[in-house]
Amino acid sequence: MNESLEVALRIVAMIAALGALFYVYTRWLKKRLEKILPPSDVAKPPENATEHRGVFTRVLIEGDGEDHPEHDDIVTVHYTGWTTDGEMFDSSVIRGIPATFPLEAVIEGWRRGLQLMVVGEKRRFWIPATLAYGETPTTAGPSGMLVFDVELFAIGDDAIHGKWKK
Repeated sequence: MNESLEVALRIVAMIAALGALFYVYTRWLKKRLEKILPPSDVAKPPENATEHRGVFTRVLIEGDGEDHPEHDDIVTVHYTGWTTDGEMFDSSVIRGIPATFPLEAVIEGWRRGLQLMVVGEKRRFWIPATLAYGETPTTAGPSGMLVFDVELFAIGDDAIHGKWKK
């Protein structure tokens, strides 16, 4: 093969590799920059929200399950969290992977809200600072009242073994 053809092939291979790298980088960057717009009622609980032990909630989608999580259960959920000024700070939905965790490992407001839910239900929580991360921002989470949309996929063994449906 002549030298100029060899150089041209190397250049084409480099351009293809750079194109693939650019594609992967832009997909990664897009995921990092994606935001879910805050609900219109993010600033405070609306009139139709109900209060339970300090947490205001409103059902967004009715569930079809019968059981409610207990304080020591493991659950699988999708969630998105906002501050009351509409800033999204966390979302399993953006990551594309539901979260599975023991209820004992989350903030008190989540425990109280999730115990009201059944599998298949989607609910919005307004959690006061005293049941969240407090009034001072920390590395654990933002300060003040927090708003979460939470969808419950599984409880207990189903959550542990990934037996849930979307």
